[in-house]
Formats: sequence, structure tokens, C-alpha cells
Amino acid sequence: MKTVVIATNNSHKLSEFKRIFLKEQGADYNILSLADVGFVGDIEENADTFEGNSLLKAKAVSEFSGYCAIADDSGLQVDCLDGAPGVYSARYAGEGASSAQLIEKLLNEMDGVTEDNRGARFVSVMCAYFPDGRSIFAEGVCEGSILFSSAGDNGFGYDPVFYYKPFDKTFAQMTAEEKNSISHRALATENLLKKLEAFDESNFIPLKLEKVVK
Repeated sequence: MKTVVIATNNSHKLSEFKRIFLKEQGADYNILSLADVGFVGDIEENADTFEGNSLLKAKAVSEFSGYCAIADDSGLQVDCLDGAPGVYSARYAGEGASSAQLIEKLLNEMDGVTEDNRGARFVSVMCAYFPDGRSIFAEGVCEGSILFSSAGDNGFGYDPVFYYKPFDKTFAQMTAEEKNSISHRALATENLLKKLEAFDESNFIPLKLEKVVK
């Protein structure tokens, strides 16, 4: 079995990742959280790309735990805002901002923008960093648009205002199964899993055996 650590403190992301990952190849992987390996604290995400931030997180957790670590950096890109909030999506309304505050900030910035010009996409870039220092990346993109007001009670972040036309729903109106079939994170996970098939179990053996979780 291949053991990996999911490098996030975001409980929503962790749950979503586990559902997607285990659905695809659950029998082959043992999924650990940061709490499982005793990693505490935050990792400064100061890169200016999704790739850079996912690498920072995956490398830090892998070097701490000795395991292969997987991290994602994701965000919302809005066309009329020249791609903002982008890598700053989680802190667009300030550090520690709630989902409601993020949405309020976004809708205020888009005030006056017509329906035809509200195109946007969710982007997720995942990095798997191995104990021997190798790393691989995978990307997922989901195209949609931004509504004028929130709709739906599920999801988190910008989900209530991100409209996906093929389902005629926002991410927050979808079931977990629906969202995981088309979301940016689901697509990135599927692409990452395909790349991980090239690595056998020997690549997942932890280097720091004293940190092995039973």
C-alpha cells in the first residue's frame, strides 16, 4: 500500500480530496492527514503561482514526515478582474476572511459587470513530493461564471456564486457526487493519480522511520 500525507489544514479540502482519491484508487493508498503525522503550524504560501505554492506545501510536509506528501493550491480566476483573485483567493478579503466575506468582496469588485462578461474558472494545481526529492504536478480546470448573488448551502469559499452551466447549478447547489465529477480539484486529482501509476510502492517508503504512523 502507498502512504501519502495530504498537506492541508483546510478540513473541507481534506474531506473533498479523500472522497475523490479513495473513490478512484482507495485500495491502493493509505491517506494521512497533517494531524496523523504531527505536523502543526502554517506554511507560508508566498509563491506567485499555483505550482509554486503547491510545491512549497508538499515539500515542507514531506521533509517533516518522511512520507510522500500531496498538496494542492487552487483558486478562482475571474476574466473581468484580469484573473484575480487567483493565488490570493483564500485571502482576497484579508487573512482569516470567511466565505461570506470573500464573496462580498468579489461581488463588490464586479459591481456593474454584465452577465455576458462574468466568465470565470476554478483552477487546481497538485504537487506530489517524494522522500527522494522528486516532484510531479497535475492541473485541473473547471469553467463557469459568477452569479450576482449566492445560491446553495453546500461547499465553501466561492462555491455559492460559481455557476456551472452544464448542471445549471452553482457548486454550492451540487451534491458531493456531482461536484466531485467535474470540479477542478477532482480533475487535478484524477490527473495526478494517472501520473502516480508510474511509481511503485518503493517510492512511498518513508525516510524517517521514527515518524512512521502506526
